[in-house]
Amino acid sequence: MKVVAIIQARMGSTRLPGKILKKVKDKTLLEIQLERLNYSSLIHQIIVATTTLEQDDLIVNLCNQLNIDCYRGSEEDVLSRYYEAAMEFNANVIVRLTSDCPLIDPTIVDEVITSFIEQQDSIDYVSNTLVRTYPRGLDVEVFSFDALQRANDQANLQQDREHVTAYFYSNPDLFRIEHIKSNLDYSNFRWTVDTPEDLELIHRILNELYDDDNIFYMGDVLNLLTVHPKWREINAHIEQKKL
Repeated sequence: MKVVAIIQARMGSTRLPGKILKKVKDKTLLEIQLERLNYSSLIHQIIVATTTLEQDDLIVNLCNQLNIDCYRGSEEDVLSRYYEAAMEFNANVIVRLTSDCPLIDPTIVDEVITSFIEQQDSIDYVSNTLVRTYPRGLDVEVFSFDALQRANDQANLQQDREHVTAYFYSNPDLFRIEHIKSNLDYSNFRWTVDTPEDLELIHRILNELYDDDNIFYMGDVLNLLTVHPKWREINAHIEQKKL
């Protein structure tokens, strides 16, 4: 069974263009996220899935420098991009991640993967996003290639093609869905990067915690924000874009 993490990434962003190549301590946010995923013990391969647009050549160039596999597909039909990438790299289990989550916690990634593998005969999709208890920015979705193939074949709505997994949770009668929840509710924390305010918070966190020789985890970020409680106000007013 081959577990493949596919990270969707593009330079275009309505609120913060080029955000994933912004730098902290001379590392791009995407590079930091990729480094953190290397600490997963269950992912066999990491793929960056970007678009065929010329502006996304920058992402491909970075992946080449880092020896990370890359796939280029449709800008708007991200579902087909995922399906084609999974086909290209013979994935049996897909871990869906987005490139605006540089604080991704590999232990949480492995927790969601483990849940899927242990229940693979009875579920199609598991995530920590539909019932949100983890900070936004630690989002992990895991599903089978079979489920992805069915979604790619059947989904017709634009939002289902654009948001990859929307077809799963919009059709619970067709897909068997499982939720992962943390022991405590941290859903009011926002650690994703979509706006300049988000970037400011992430910049402060990484300046304190990031070291390319060591890994930090969700608990370390929570402890840091306990020491600096006002940091949470930086992006507290930002609303997540709706589907």
